[in-house]
Amino acid sequence: MDNKELISIVIPCYNEEESIDIYYEAMEKVRQNLAAEDAEIEYIFVNDGSKDKTLTILRKLAKKDSERVRYISFSRNFGKEAALYAGLENAKGDFVTVMDADLQDPPELLIEMLKTIREEDYDCVGTRRVSRDGEPPIRSFFARQFYRIINRISDTEIVDGARDYRLMTRQMVDAILELKEYNRFSKGIFSWVGFKTKYLEYKNIERVAGETTWSFWGLMKYSIDGIVAFSEAPLAFASIVGLLSFILAIIMVFVIAIRTLIFDDPTSGWTSLVCIVLGLGGLQLFCLGIVGKYLGKTYLETKRRPIYLVKETEKDLTA
Repeated sequence: MDNKELISIVIPCYNEEESIDIYYEAMEKVRQNLAAEDAEIEYIFVNDGSKDKTLTILRKLAKKDSERVRYISFSRNFGKEAALYAGLENAKGDFVTVMDADLQDPPELLIEMLKTIREEDYDCVGTRRVSRDGEPPIRSFFARQFYRIINRISDTEIVDGARDYRLMTRQMVDAILELKEYNRFSKGIFSWVGFKTKYLEYKNIERVAGETTWSFWGLMKYSIDGIVAFSEAPLAFASIVGLLSFILAIIMVFVIAIRTLIFDDPTSGWTSLVCIVLGLGGLQLFCLGIVGKYLGKTYLETKRRPIYLVKETEKDLTA
């Protein structure tokens, strides 16, 4: 193991009691093939405040394979972004990869990713899905629209269908860890730091066990956070809407004044007035909400709270 390059595998876990053992068995088969490539692996499971028996299974696995299995258990649920950061921060490997425990990220691709980095001088080899088979149609539709929108309004390119599953060099991981922001959007961060990246394509694979914890509204909120994190376009949009509303109001004032003076047709009717007031009030609240979203993110950053809090690690098993 001393002469082999170490690959740290970060696995965020939230209620994955049904998947962990299946994932470990699948990865052990891949590990044997990686050994032929002069590479060894370490597992870094991050328990993100799971409410099932995930932590119990991780304890057993750490005792069973104490040489390779490590785990970090949070004091509560901090979210996948915090789990990713914790795993990267604690990874010791020459290369680091991020994988889901549900085996939607094909473990066998890891061998090709390693060869590509070594032979083609890449800093990162990522993966992207070329199909969304098995997903609800409405979820797939909004996912495609998200990538289309964010790539139009942001200077940071985010590849459509890109997964968090990627193999990165130590240099790239260290660069990512330099970004200590509280509000994290890893897909954007992976692109923002730069570095030479190649993507491997594969068709969508359904979960091996359990159910996804991502709801439609959860993904929608995550998408909005990504747009706010990597684009100021919504703020510009709010300013433009405000300016257009003001110009329209001035034009209407002149129209009403001219019509009254020339045609002796004074404006009457409270219905149209109520509609105008409600319309403008709605636009104001909408724009205020956009500004509030950015202000809220800034407020959270200024608090400088830790990204995560650790309650237990594998070291506590022998303490």
